Amino acid sequence: MATMTLYYCAGACSMAAHVALEEIGIPYEKKPILIAQNEQRGAAFLAVNPRGQVPALVVDGKLITEVPAVLTYLGRAFPNAKLFPSDEIEQAQCLATMCWIASQIDPLFRRAGRPERFVSDETARPAVKQSAEAAYWAKCQEIDALLSDREWIAGAQYTVCDPYALVYYGWGFRFGFAMKDLRAFTALKDRLLQRPAVRRALEDERHPLIA
Repeated sequence: MATMTLYYCAGACSMAAHVALEEIGIPYEKKPILIAQNEQRGAAFLAVNPRGQVPALVVDGKLITEVPAVLTYLGRAFPNAKLFPSDEIEQAQCLATMCWIASQIDPLFRRAGRPERFVSDETARPAVKQSAEAAYWAKCQEIDALLSDREWIAGAQYTVCDPYALVYYGWGFRFGFAMKDLRAFTALKDRLLQRPAVRRALEDERHPLIA
C-alpha cells in the first residue's frame, strides 16, 4: 500500500482532500500547515512544495498538488471508495466541475478576502472586495441551482466534487452570506455532515460548520 502524507491547513481548500482520505479509510500521515503563521513560506514546507500551497499530497515520495489533481488521483487510485465515477464521460464531467470551482470560484474568495494582493491602490480595494463578494454569491447561487434536481453535485453518486463544494459553502458562511437561503446547497451541506468521514475531517479542523 502507498505511503501518503497530506499537508493541509484547517479551513482551507485542502479540506476536500482531507475528507477524501477519510472516506477512503487508508492510513495516512497528516501534516497541518498554519497559514496564519506563514508556515507555508517556511523552508520546511517549501522543501516539500516549492509553490508554498496546500494541499500537498506526497505519495511514495512523489508530490501531487492542486485540489482537482489530488482529488482525481484519490478517486481513481481507490475505486472501491466510489468517490469518482466509473464511466469515462462522467469522469470528465466530474473533473470539469472541479476545474470550474478552482478557476471560477476560488479566485473570487481570494479577491474578497485579500484585495490588497490584487490591487496596490488602497482606495480601489473596497470596490474589488465588494465586486468579488457579489460574484462569489452568484456562484453559490449557481451551485444551488445545479443541485435543484439532484442529490449530489455529479448527479446520483457522491463524488469528490461534493466535499470540494462544501469548502465554498463554508467560506460563504464565513463571509456572512445568507447561505441557508440556498436550500439545495444547504441540503447538500446537511447530507455531507451526516457522513462520518466528513465529520471526522471537519472536527479535526475545528470547522465552524460543526461548531
